[in-house]
Amino acid sequence: MTAPAPAPVAVPDSVRATALALPTAQLPAYVYDLAALRAHAAAVRAVLPERAELYYAAKANPEPEILAALGPYVTGYEVSSGGEAAHVAAAVPGRPLAFGGPGKTPAEITAALDLGVNRFHVESAYELRMLSHLVAARRTRVGVLLRFNLAVSPGELATGVLAMGGGPSPFGLDPAQADAAVRALTDGSHPHLELRGVHAHLASGLPAPRLLAVAESVVAWATDLAARHGVPLREVNVGGGMAVGYTRPADRFDWAVYGAGLARLLDAHPGPLLRIEPGRALTAYCGWYATDVLDVKPSHGEEFAVLRGGTHHLRTPAAKGHDQPCALLPVDDWPHPWPRSAADGELVTLAGQLCTPKDVLARRVPAAGLRAGDRVLFALAGAYAWNISHHDFLMHPRPTVHYVDSRDVPDSTDRS
Repeated sequence: MTAPAPAPVAVPDSVRATALALPTAQLPAYVYDLAALRAHAAAVRAVLPERAELYYAAKANPEPEILAALGPYVTGYEVSSGGEAAHVAAAVPGRPLAFGGPGKTPAEITAALDLGVNRFHVESAYELRMLSHLVAARRTRVGVLLRFNLAVSPGELATGVLAMGGGPSPFGLDPAQADAAVRALTDGSHPHLELRGVHAHLASGLPAPRLLAVAESVVAWATDLAARHGVPLREVNVGGGMAVGYTRPADRFDWAVYGAGLARLLDAHPGPLLRIEPGRALTAYCGWYATDVLDVKPSHGEEFAVLRGGTHHLRTPAAKGHDQPCALLPVDDWPHPWPRSAADGELVTLAGQLCTPKDVLARRVPAAGLRAGDRVLFALAGAYAWNISHHDFLMHPRPTVHYVDSRDVPDSTDRS
């Protein structure tokens, strides 16, 4: 069965104009629409209840300009390494940081403490002991959220969802260790650590109703745990995991439904703060990967366009196994004396320059008449794109980076 063609995308005028105006020497390029990012973040914050804290998961896109643009709308930032902690602290100084992720090293924890990080998501009993020792040496006090790998019912997941918990996993404490971990934090064994609550990020790629069901189960489990030990439950962190529709980019996560559901959940549990930590769902839509067509050629009954760049710049489609949504920008100017190659058929597969058949960005794109020299804009490139890519494979030039903002003159940075 033939896979459906990638969905068409609408391109903002400012992004289109920037992509067409870039000299060939500056391609490929990332174009970030900061005005769109601010508008989206403001809309998300507006529909969340007051007792729901919004942290941005910096791993999704740690560009300093992205972090700063989100600043007015987020409570803080979630970091998952010592490098991220230092980077985010420098980009948005003075903002609250929560340090999560498995495998924290003593050096990373020490550096985070130096930066003033006072929220740690503890992933194991060993990590709890290590953190306690390092904090005690400073005679300070930090807050702890115990991350648990809670069970996930099959009905809460679906095809295409990335399960982060519910089965054997390196993430979080096993629920069987919950009572022992709470006792360790409340019996005086770790006097410099304060139990703040529970963290559970169980799945990524869920629509609003299913993500609400996961949040409800996490809050109920955390409430029971706290009640069993007679301790206050100050915070419950239900992570991120909001779906981003790469195959249907016009269908977005229903933040209004999610916000209303969180409000009902908080009404039913008046004690704790609720924290969410979206990453991809905040920034994916503001980013575009712009490049040009180097060649178009037939192969065994199909047609391929070889693009400048590829999955060593935009890893998302290879990592997630989808076709990246895109828009084609015809360019009439052709500065070379030789004739342009062009597509004869209706459908063209868009591949990159790497020496691997896996370097494909989108398959069977409607692209009648596509020519060498035309440009292609890949949408939803604002998260888990450049920052997760294998940049140096074959040592091609790195992309340039440009910021479009209706309030300012576009800025650019050359990565090459």
